[in-house]
Amino acid sequence: MSNKNFQTFFDCGSSKIRAGTFNTNDNDEAFYFESEFFTDKSNFELNIQKIIASLEKSTNEYIDGINLMIDSPKMLSVSISLSKKLDGFKLKQTNIQFLVQEAKQQIMKYYINHNIAHIIINNYKIDGIDYSYLPDEIKCNFISLDIIFICLPTDLVLYLKNIFSKFNILIDQIICSSYAKSINYKDNLNLNGNVSFIDVGFNKTSIISFLNDKILSLDILSVGGNHITKDISQILEIDLKNAEQLKCNFDQNLNHLDNEDISIETLQKIIFARTEEILELSAKSIISNSYSSDKLKMVLMGDGSKILDNQYKNKIAFYNEIDFLEETLEDICRSGFKFITELNNKEVVVIPKRQLKQGFFEKLFHFFK
Repeated sequence: MSNKNFQTFFDCGSSKIRAGTFNTNDNDEAFYFESEFFTDKSNFELNIQKIIASLEKSTNEYIDGINLMIDSPKMLSVSISLSKKLDGFKLKQTNIQFLVQEAKQQIMKYYINHNIAHIIINNYKIDGIDYSYLPDEIKCNFISLDIIFICLPTDLVLYLKNIFSKFNILIDQIICSSYAKSINYKDNLNLNGNVSFIDVGFNKTSIISFLNDKILSLDILSVGGNHITKDISQILEIDLKNAEQLKCNFDQNLNHLDNEDISIETLQKIIFARTEEILELSAKSIISNSYSSDKLKMVLMGDGSKILDNQYKNKIAFYNEIDFLEETLEDICRSGFKFITELNNKEVVVIPKRQLKQGFFEKLFHFFK
């Protein structure tokens, strides 16, 4: 049994590394560190090493395992439905395990370049009746499951595992960062109905849609905050470094730039044009996966959206209700911590390989009750 007091989470993004460690015996004790913004990964390992050293110094504990939070433009979600006849017998957990395992094998067969990060049972249809959660003590003739798999590219997972292994650190669990964050923020803000979280990252935008407590979809757009920087660079004919500065400070004094011909109005047009495109593409994705005709509520988050806030929402030509969520380092890391420690009745939890000692089929899955 582990005698560690702290549980550590690393959010490894394409432009910044963040980490938080939480005292499992004291909810008020936590430590957070993050790297500087970067556009290439030449110092990626060094940044990780520095954060590890800072966390160990703060906690006075050696880190030998972490939970890894990642997103990727190449991640994907796959929905699959499987069914089984039970001929009036009592529904058992082993029946669910069988269907989930069969679905998992299909995903592994056809998506060989991806690792499964999350398995979410979205719906149980028992003799034609839909259930959000598995009912206790029920007999049935026929059951079907609607399952969503969230998958991350294998090469990215192996790349990060190899980096942490250099520091003698194992990966306990891999978490899709935007998925965990959306669940945390949805609960914190007490949002119900048809709501979607649009997480604008460096080179991608994740769209996670919910209808009440049910996740409808996770979609990925291969466009993010870095594309706004490139637009500014190309249109204003300046280098990417200055373009990034302009993007991050577009509502502030521009005297730090040598080019006096750049106006705040021109800059806003460039930024808002790309933002509107991201929102329109996101809305199309949300509508195509929506079961409801209600007006969409959209929450914009992520580093790529930090150039905007609610004061600019009226200047963006977009017809749906949208809010901008200002994330903090603590918000991001605590999302991972809450995802691991709080109950989630919809998700099948895959036991990490480092903990597997029993037979494969005996300990592959367990369900939180």
